[in-house]
Amino acid sequence: MKNKVIAVVVTYNRLKLLKRVVDSLSKQTYELSNIIIVNNGSSDGTTDYLTSLENDSNFIVINQENVGGSGGFYRGIQEALKFDCNWIWCMDDDVFPMEDCLEVLLNYSDKSTDRNGILCPKRIMNGSVFISETKKINLTNPFKFIYNCCLTREDLETSEAVDIEGMAFEGPLIKREVVENVGLPNKDFFILYDDTEYSYRAVLAGFHVKVVSKAVMNKYNHQSTLTYKEDKIKNKWKLAYHFRNTAFFCHKYGKNIFFKYLGTLPFFVSMYAAITFNFLKGHKYSFSDYFLILRMIKNGIKGKLGIIK
Repeated sequence: MKNKVIAVVVTYNRLKLLKRVVDSLSKQTYELSNIIIVNNGSSDGTTDYLTSLENDSNFIVINQENVGGSGGFYRGIQEALKFDCNWIWCMDDDVFPMEDCLEVLLNYSDKSTDRNGILCPKRIMNGSVFISETKKINLTNPFKFIYNCCLTREDLETSEAVDIEGMAFEGPLIKREVVENVGLPNKDFFILYDDTEYSYRAVLAGFHVKVVSKAVMNKYNHQSTLTYKEDKIKNKWKLAYHFRNTAFFCHKYGKNIFFKYLGTLPFFVSMYAAITFNFLKGHKYSFSDYFLILRMIKNGIKGKLGIIK
């Protein structure tokens, strides 16, 4: 029986890039059943553009307030489940699948004997493989980083597909059965760790999460228009979410009491050093950031998620 696939795209104030995503999806060699676009309160003309798509029955447009990437994927996948589909293809608004990307992912699934639940494409940025996935998540040793067994370019060069535990919401093709077993993404993360937490939930449920090396997706390099310092300053606000959500993940999934409370230790030490260096240099950090990190770790351990105000 032919696989039915619905794409879910989450967007926020990236109209130019969103149009590229829509164009990429429309050109797939394997035809999508529908394309769901979740607009997280964009104010750059995205809403008007999406209005023009609503006349096309292939598109389903959801306009909502900005609830972050996690809230966007929660809503988009929730909507996709209302339709007859076998797979849900999720992506941000800054990745562009090659024309045969979906077809390659599905072909791999059809011939593989594993219990594949999530299949991710290989991402290319500026002509090079971009990697943020991890093969095994460290949940036992609080003196090592969580991501201490990362996917490598060599892995993708020598294997048709590589098992991972931590993914990115940049192209994962999620089997409907996974969602029915493990539920929807945690919308309260807002940003960061919603993808890792979701893929790890799938692994715990007995599904394989893999990167398929011949399925290719291009990734936009946002830093290309900014200096390294400008990029870091622009994204400083994400630090609070990063620490809080890391602490939440460590506490929820840590395999011993030490890791549950101290799993953020390597990240904590490295960021305190970075804050001290940048603070002395008069860069982006301030003295209050020392206390912000501690507060966010405490909130994560206590499970206090949601939008940080």
